[in-house]
Amino acid sequence: VEGRIISRIKGGLSVDIGVNAFLPGSQVDLRPVRNLDKVIGQTFDFKIIKLNKRRGNIVLSRRVLLESERESHRSDTLKTLEENQVTEGIVKNLTDYGAFIDLGGIDGLLHITDMSWGRVKHPSDILAVGDKINVKVLKFDKEKERVSLGLKQIAPDPWLDVASKYPIETKVTGKVVSLTDYGAFIELEEGVEGLIHVSEMSWTKRVKHPNKVLSIGDDVESVVLALDTANRRISLGLKQIEPNPWDVIGEKFPIGTIIEGQVKNITDFGIFVGVDEGIDGLVHISDLSWTKRIKHPSEAYKKGDLVKAVVLNIDRENERFSLGLKQLSADPWETVPTRYARGTIVKGKVTSVTDFGIFIELEEGIEGLIHVSELSKEKIDSPKDFAEVGAELEAGVLQVDTVDRKIALSIKNLDVQKEKAQVSEFMGAQKTATSNLGDLLQGAVGRKSEE
Repeated sequence: VEGRIISRIKGGLSVDIGVNAFLPGSQVDLRPVRNLDKVIGQTFDFKIIKLNKRRGNIVLSRRVLLESERESHRSDTLKTLEENQVTEGIVKNLTDYGAFIDLGGIDGLLHITDMSWGRVKHPSDILAVGDKINVKVLKFDKEKERVSLGLKQIAPDPWLDVASKYPIETKVTGKVVSLTDYGAFIELEEGVEGLIHVSEMSWTKRVKHPNKVLSIGDDVESVVLALDTANRRISLGLKQIEPNPWDVIGEKFPIGTIIEGQVKNITDFGIFVGVDEGIDGLVHISDLSWTKRIKHPSEAYKKGDLVKAVVLNIDRENERFSLGLKQLSADPWETVPTRYARGTIVKGKVTSVTDFGIFIELEEGIEGLIHVSELSKEKIDSPKDFAEVGAELEAGVLQVDTVDRKIALSIKNLDVQKEKAQVSEFMGAQKTATSNLGDLLQGAVGRKSEE
């Protein structure tokens, strides 16, 4: 019978078939209808499944007719359905892993991975229950009546043209669709994604996580670094959009250039100074001072200090920038042999007393050693019996070693050395006097000749 649904009542719907009849909610459709209000006012064919004339009760079913119709379609569909066939279907149900498509009496599964060549988070992103769609039959098991369907297979595979569309070193633009600990996935087109590895995001900064640089939804420009079409992989680089600063740093700061920068970090082996954007230079502890003995760089510097330094070396391959602070001034040891020539009498304060001798400071950072054997003509059991730290001593220079930066001093022959020094000084004065007398006599003779 034909009837029109007129209202919702407890347990189902009221239907007008000339007289009022009852349609249970379970009999409205093949599957339970969550919202019965949407069918109110619609006209359908029904089958009377119960009739009580005495009470005047009539129970209807629409589901029975639909099942019968479905079974008729099912037998037709099974006869005509083939693999690789494109057919029309209606989205019957959605799950997290896919969608069930009614092909006409038989349902097929459209898996989420076969919905699009691109990334699909949930089937509901692209499909809705009731949608009419064309699908391709991927697999068909007639015995078990199982059908696997594909939606993306109707369109050409975009990876077939990837090699020609995205050659290596090409600049491309895409959208960030996913972030992981190791990189960011960029959608270049539907079904084609490339990976910017975290190591390819910056030339100079250590990127701990891609979300420090990119966000999902960002449009980014990158460079194609490598293609693996067999495994559907594209390697992209973000930092390659800009020149590598290490390629031009040598031109910007040639060796010998004096730079000024902040101390960025302090380690046991030196200090790091900011040179350029993202590039720090290392001043090794041995290049902090010509003369001072620095046990740890923190003794002399702290983070944030503004310092000047000289560019010593640039290792482009290993990305290392070497700086020197002591090179800002001349090495005092270059003039030590002339300032402290053999036989020179010097004075200095005792800085250290050891079992083998006494160290005295001649000037800031330059010390000389009086070996225990050079302390006195008499036997001395221990240098500690001879002098204490802070005492002032006078000694004569025995030898200067510029390679090992050592000055050997002696006290035991100081008297002899003083005599030699006085004689040398006297002889020098005599020579100067004789020279001056000669000049005066020569001048007098010259004037006589002129007269």
